[in-house]
Amino acid sequence: MSIISTPSLHIDTVLSYASDGAGHESIITRSWKRCIQDYGLDPAKPALPRFVPRQVLREHQDHADELINVARAGVEQLYRHIAELGYVILLTDNRGITVQFLGDPLDEAAHRKTGLYLGADWSEDHAGTCAVGTCIKEQQPLTCHHHDHFSAHHVALTCTAVPIFNPQGQLLAVLDISALKSPPSKDSQLFALQLVKQYARMIEDAYFLRRYREAHILCFDRSREFVLINRQYLLALAGDGSLLAANTAARGLLGDCGLQLAERPSALAKRIGIQDLFDCVPEDIFSIPHASPDQVRAFRTHRQNALFFAALMEPSRAPAAPQAQRTNQESCPLDELADDDPVMRKMLARAKRLCSEPLNVLLNGETGTGKERLARALHDSSNRRKAPFVAINCAAMPESLIESELFGYQPGTFTGARSKGMRGLIQQADGGTLFLDEIGDMPLHLQTRLLRVLAEQEVMPLGGEKPIKVDIRVIAASHRDLRQMIEQSEFREDLYYRLNGAILRLPALRERADKNYLIERIFRELCDQRQRPARIRGDAMSALLGYAWPGNIRELRNALQYALATSETDEITVNDLPEECLPSVNPRQVMSSISGLEQQTSHGRAIEDCLRRQRWNVSAAARELGMSRPTLYRWMKLHHIVPPNALDS
Repeated sequence: MSIISTPSLHIDTVLSYASDGAGHESIITRSWKRCIQDYGLDPAKPALPRFVPRQVLREHQDHADELINVARAGVEQLYRHIAELGYVILLTDNRGITVQFLGDPLDEAAHRKTGLYLGADWSEDHAGTCAVGTCIKEQQPLTCHHHDHFSAHHVALTCTAVPIFNPQGQLLAVLDISALKSPPSKDSQLFALQLVKQYARMIEDAYFLRRYREAHILCFDRSREFVLINRQYLLALAGDGSLLAANTAARGLLGDCGLQLAERPSALAKRIGIQDLFDCVPEDIFSIPHASPDQVRAFRTHRQNALFFAALMEPSRAPAAPQAQRTNQESCPLDELADDDPVMRKMLARAKRLCSEPLNVLLNGETGTGKERLARALHDSSNRRKAPFVAINCAAMPESLIESELFGYQPGTFTGARSKGMRGLIQQADGGTLFLDEIGDMPLHLQTRLLRVLAEQEVMPLGGEKPIKVDIRVIAASHRDLRQMIEQSEFREDLYYRLNGAILRLPALRERADKNYLIERIFRELCDQRQRPARIRGDAMSALLGYAWPGNIRELRNALQYALATSETDEITVNDLPEECLPSVNPRQVMSSISGLEQQTSHGRAIEDCLRRQRWNVSAAARELGMSRPTLYRWMKLHHIVPPNALDS
């Protein structure tokens, strides 16, 4: 398209191309024709942005929930590349409704005015020729630059969109980046198009791997060196070698070889087998992990005799079975502590080797990282698992009680003591494991007594005259640097070496790669405790994965408990999370979320009107306004808005 300088010239050009178009059948001109001939749109009457109601948006987000969850990391990474250039990101579903948006909050008013915002409808039959809508119709990548747009309302925009397909080849979503301002030449967007193509493919393939994680995945490439990195072609295989699904690149290759996967194969239809594509038998594919040192094998296609190098991704492990159905051979309590985090995998492999060794273990890690759970898993995985596991938090117990609690006492030892005396925690742990949490907070004089217990394997109760033999293993934990405490004479060096038979370090939650697994595992445990089934929606999962978790796993558990306790449905959304877990929101951004209400009305009046419409249901009003309940309560307090039932009381 040539550069058009005036709206009237733009309108004339659109009408001319749409009515004739001979020799100009590009993606853009085909779209212009549809706009006039099929939709009855008029380029002289700009199509103003259309936003779906919040309830409708939630329905579209629910339908695209799995995709939003998978795409989160890719969308955020792409935004970091383009944010400084003034672009926003839209992820729309296959009907053109924006289900995810990232952009600068300072430009929010301009984004809403042009429709570059959450909930906007970019379908071609309403918005006219545009990147998202035309991408949906044509199902191919494109840039819609300035006067490529049908509507004069959009001619200042430059938008680049790429389709995302599901494993069956059906359109799933569209990834779009758009800018309010850009250079006049369309060539300025060539790099943008390549960048969006790259991230759309990453999202599409991540979605493919998620959907078929319980199948064998054959990834192959023309280069042996890059097959495990590039993964250009993906095929999901059944156990007999038949093809279940293919990504876009692999579907193209199948087509070139005269093969096509049925979108919905019937039970009676014969599936295409891997032997129909490559000169091989299924056993050749399934033996790839053992065929060569680099776990890569070469194959040639039948029709073109083209050489490809393939690697096999085996199915992910099955979900953990209920405890009642397990045997000792099938599972280990340590396995439940992590999924695919490399630091945790390495640490847990070491823990398995140590669990039954006669060594005391020292656990290091920030507060809340799960040191007690690791200690219990070590005990439950050891040959001491049938004996007691006794835990004491040295920081939580008053210094005056630690000695009697640990060592016990004889009858009449001190005023207020039990008449029959008391067995201390050390004695109670006889034959099993004693877990001393926050050992760094143990007073120095008790460190001396504990050292004697560890050295002699016997304990002397308070007021006692004869030591009692004990067989204990001690697991101690601290978030403090015990070596530094030794240098400052706050911790005994000889006790440190008695405790330090082995050191296991727990990473902070923010550093772990398996946060998704932890969230789902803890959420499932809490639901089981409450005997209430529930699910976490994609927007809530994105917020949970994006939060830094300074309080680690303990804070995560508290946040999920809060969400379950306060949610009014069986679905946890971002509005059900504690406010500190949400992305930071400034007052301007919060108030702009109410901009759908009349601007001449004061913000306080707008909030009160919303509450009245929702019959003073704060949760419902918060969802309508797009904020959390705590935020809404703060704004109510700021504007002195009091519910009627509170006034009556």
